[in-house]
Amino acid sequence: MISSTACGLTPAFSFLIFSPKSSSAGTRALEGLRLTSDDIVDANWVDNGPGWLAVLLRSRADVLALRPDFAVLSGLRVGVVAPWDPMKDGWDADFEVRAFTAAGFEDPVTGSLNAGIAHWLIGNGIAPSSYIASQGTVLRREGRVHVEKIEDQIWIGGDVTTCIEGVAAV
Repeated sequence: MISSTACGLTPAFSFLIFSPKSSSAGTRALEGLRLTSDDIVDANWVDNGPGWLAVLLRSRADVLALRPDFAVLSGLRVGVVAPWDPMKDGWDADFEVRAFTAAGFEDPVTGSLNAGIAHWLIGNGIAPSSYIASQGTVLRREGRVHVEKIEDQIWIGGDVTTCIEGVAAV
């Protein structure tokens, strides 16, 4: 993260994107996601610090139907994204995202993954320069990540709910 501001009324952070790296993890990711190569529209390494293998599927329903094998995915960060179809999915968001961490659990809302996906999708004309991603649906979290490209920076924002408040002595 390099700076913070407010995108409209939503607090946001700007992310640096580092060069993508090559990987031999694709086969393992397919197996861990229980997918075949025919299920995948595209895939790319997205990396702005924590590296993620991002996988583009055809539909929101495909993303929500995933039941990953976390034992196979262990050690990999895999993000999955697909566009919403307004006629089937509604108008609340433009993309559905899921994040499967290297530690073996699903992250309900992930700024680093969404920043990397945004850089990839916007840069390739798959997504507009401003959109909303839905994440956490399967976990019943219903997160909304606001994405906006301003000049050459990707801004990631959204609302949060404070669950724990306090002070830590270091």
